[in-house]
Amino acid sequence: MDKPVIDMALASACETRIVNAWPAPTTLIVDQWVVRFANGYSGRANSASSLREGGDMDEATLAFVKDLYRQAGLPPRIRFTPLVSEGARQRFAERGYRVETASFGMVAELDPGLHPPISGMIATAQADDAWIDGVCAHQTGNKRNREHLAAIVCGVRVPAAFATLMHEGRPAAYAMSVTERGMAEIGAVIVDKALRGRGLGKQLMLGLMGWAAAQGCAQAYLQVDQSNGLALEMYRRLGFRTVYAYETRILDI
Repeated sequence: MDKPVIDMALASACETRIVNAWPAPTTLIVDQWVVRFANGYSGRANSASSLREGGDMDEATLAFVKDLYRQAGLPPRIRFTPLVSEGARQRFAERGYRVETASFGMVAELDPGLHPPISGMIATAQADDAWIDGVCAHQTGNKRNREHLAAIVCGVRVPAAFATLMHEGRPAAYAMSVTERGMAEIGAVIVDKALRGRGLGKQLMLGLMGWAAAQGCAQAYLQVDQSNGLALEMYRRLGFRTVYAYETRILDI
């Protein structure tokens, strides 16, 4: 079966912006790779990603990156996006990098006329204590670590909206959006477990899509776990289409 044709320019536009949309406290550039460290909070901020199509690693660079993660007390992690060369994929697989997660990169077109403001959405330009505490309260495991989340979101240096959706007078959902050069990333979407199934996630997404359009963005993008069927269906209904798929691979230590 022929492989689907991927819009490599659009995939690259998303991948390069993601580095600034979800900034790791420590970021290194190693050849054409961005190597990121964020105390283990989220796979994306604790992995190596190619910044250019055909990204490869020779033996010395592969060993160097592996040692960087081990010195930080983290498992080496590589994102197998379409920008990674087949040779690099084979070398990582041969050395025992196993699939940790599989995700889709999705994009939607934005139009200010189609995305009016959403009642009940409160957005701030910086992540304040209430937003950070609210997100952490609805997470599990390491993602409940307030300090580690704050280290990421407080490092955003491009225009952003940290949104809270109110429902019956109390916070019900959280998300964020970051704009850069005509595109807006939407992420960290969290809905209070007791209030799921009421369309609150959709309302918050619409609100942030409207905010991004008002900032002059023509497109919104996001990344979602391939196994998250409910989220995928919601995003598709909101006009997001899959542009590329990728795996995050990890070397156990």
